[in-house]
Amino acid sequence: MPDAMRGFLDQVGQLGSLPGMSGLGSSLAKAPAASLPAGARFEEYLYSNAAGTRAYKLYVPSDYNDQQSLPLVVMMHGCTQSPDDFAAGTRMNELAEEQMFLVAYPAQSQSANVSKCWNWFNASDQQRDTGEPSLIAGITRQILQDFPVDPKRVYIAGLSAGGATAAIMGSVYPDLYAAVGVHSGLACGAAVDMPSAFTAMRQGGVLRSNGPQQHGRVPRPVPTIVFHGDGDKTVHPANGEQVIAQSQGEAEFDSEISTGESAGGMAYTRTVQTDPAGQPVLEHWVLHGAGHAWSGGSSAGSYTVPRGPDASREMLRFFFDHANTAAAAFQGTPKSVSISTSSC
Repeated sequence: MPDAMRGFLDQVGQLGSLPGMSGLGSSLAKAPAASLPAGARFEEYLYSNAAGTRAYKLYVPSDYNDQQSLPLVVMMHGCTQSPDDFAAGTRMNELAEEQMFLVAYPAQSQSANVSKCWNWFNASDQQRDTGEPSLIAGITRQILQDFPVDPKRVYIAGLSAGGATAAIMGSVYPDLYAAVGVHSGLACGAAVDMPSAFTAMRQGGVLRSNGPQQHGRVPRPVPTIVFHGDGDKTVHPANGEQVIAQSQGEAEFDSEISTGESAGGMAYTRTVQTDPAGQPVLEHWVLHGAGHAWSGGSSAGSYTVPRGPDASREMLRFFFDHANTAAAAFQGTPKSVSISTSSC
């Protein structure tokens, strides 16, 4: 192994734990469960299919009743994290109480990845209805079956390895997710194995063409919001630009660039791309000086930068402006319907 690669592996943790998307490669004790509002539920479930079994936690707000059709937000944690830790860091459960939606947190198993990273860098985990994408989609559909979720208002977001996985899910399941949030992640297909994963993390991936996709771009735009720190030493900020480029597809949009500063004093540059009707389709936040952490998160969770803009609240604003007119019934798209983006 070249000395340069060995040194990089030393930086990100144990060989084989992969792509230290954790940034530190350290173990993390499960965050203690936070106290819940009266009537709220944060319960663990299991989903299994031919690809394996994954646990997930689902937050149901206290004012929910089974006559309501609510949005669903699926949250993909980063390496070493757990659903409880990710919920604490993003404060998404608190926002679910405030804005009335369900939140699901799929949990990566340590048997699938020793650092509990989602395996975004495996070609076999970048395809529709196989591997980890089939498990995450299955979890989503199981919730749609068990709760009266509005199938047009299902969204997915993630941090780091979870952000890369969210990008995959948006690309290969455009009929299931109305919009995608990627924080400090990578584009679908940025890597296809471990060596290319390290390259993508260092400098950005090489988006490949596959079938109907050209140069890694999807045939139609996928509404996507990206947050990435320009001081990120774990996942190069060029990857945020690649997520936006991939989600844009072949479409051309008007762009508006603005700058600002969060209440905590972090400067940012925000680029919004809108369609001819003036609807925002892509949104890219570059966080100046921020590293590999969830912007505006709580210190009760890991990998957060509390002084940054509130990524959770901004993602929800973006999500709830989008409904998926191509959404299939909860049981999934019939086999006779062709989905052009079957893999990265």
